[in-house]
Amino acid sequence: MRDLSKLIKAYDIRGVVGEEIDTDIVRKVGAAFARLVDTTVAIVHDMRPSSEPFAQAFAEGVTSQGHNVIDCGLGSTDLVYFAAGRLDVAGAVITASHNPARYNGIKLCRPGATPVGQDTGLGDIRAMLENGIPAHTGAPGTIAHRNLAHAYADYLRELVDLSGIRPLKVAVDAANGMGGHMVPIVFDGLPVEVVPMYFELDGTFPNHEANPLDSANLVDLQNKIREVGADVGLAFDGDADRCFVVDETGASVPPSAIVALIATRELAKAPGSAIVYNVITSRAVPEIVTEHGGTPARTRVGHTFMKALMAEQDAVFGGEHSGHYYFRDFWRADTGMLAALHVLAALGSTEKPLSALVAEYSRYVASGEINSEVANVPATLAEIEKRFDSAHTDRLDGLTVQLASGAWFNLRPSNTEPLLRLNVEAPDIQTMTKIRDEVLAIVRR
Repeated sequence: MRDLSKLIKAYDIRGVVGEEIDTDIVRKVGAAFARLVDTTVAIVHDMRPSSEPFAQAFAEGVTSQGHNVIDCGLGSTDLVYFAAGRLDVAGAVITASHNPARYNGIKLCRPGATPVGQDTGLGDIRAMLENGIPAHTGAPGTIAHRNLAHAYADYLRELVDLSGIRPLKVAVDAANGMGGHMVPIVFDGLPVEVVPMYFELDGTFPNHEANPLDSANLVDLQNKIREVGADVGLAFDGDADRCFVVDETGASVPPSAIVALIATRELAKAPGSAIVYNVITSRAVPEIVTEHGGTPARTRVGHTFMKALMAEQDAVFGGEHSGHYYFRDFWRADTGMLAALHVLAALGSTEKPLSALVAEYSRYVASGEINSEVANVPATLAEIEKRFDSAHTDRLDGLTVQLASGAWFNLRPSNTEPLLRLNVEAPDIQTMTKIRDEVLAIVRR
């Protein structure tokens, strides 16, 4: 039996095609998942060369256990959340998200788009793969084909009112990923002129990686915005569940500012509601939520923690600095496309340029995430905590230190590598730089 520790991650299944993941293991995962959820499974797949055969193999695994499959074909990850929520079925999407072309994987959810992570099903699936999946003795399940993309688009447009907005020119970089398939469907009929970039579906990613978190992958979009005079730029990752925003000058908009902007819009619809954010989101978010009558709720990084706290608090919205945006009206699942519609609605409802609009939600200077290889993660965290023992600290996720200057930083370990991830935020760039360099000097000593 192969080593599954490299394949089954904290939140999904992901590995190098032909080495760590192939049709045989995908078929077995499908069978194990069917036994876990004991219901019909909707399947979506992205544009990677291996995704369609993997989707077929996963469906074979599900039907081998006597359960039915709804094959939704090509789509974004949030399309499977829509299927799981609207149809009350389990869901699986074959994708490796923003990973390079040699990777593929599987994201899973239960009916109602409830996430499946290491402690909520992936551990059970791994145990079945290692110990053997019981054979099903009855009749196999069936496979039905159903295109839900237009129903998904209609639902998103019900959630955001774009009527009466001013015409907008929108440059969209799909990075040859699923945004190129979904944007034309979702934006059809809206008062926007789309300037498409890399809409051709190609899982080899011939233009640049489908990871907008890396600023190098935004350069083409930034240049296009300036070239055509676009009002806004949108960049999607490979499975189009994350959306990054660029303003009319070509400057990248911090995702925390988008979290704050959407939070105010959702609070206008549901006054007094909770808004969930994580430990590396800008402190501007809880400040702005409080100012607009909402209740900020802080949690660990990761979609399972976000969704769990949203359910506990009945939060109307949640956002992460990584570009994931979660909506109560979307079964608490994350959808970059719905976030993009909120940005367009907000921008189209004012004569301000996007740079001026988001300036209202950007109050501090951030370092961005800085990774360092560390031999002894616990010892390093303990040393940092001792060095800043006069400050307020907490261990909700790694180590967060809040300083009297109004600055803060978070150091948290990677789930899979001997890395510490540092995020620093301060009222000004000088303070941020001083704290960043002081912490890194200890971490990298």
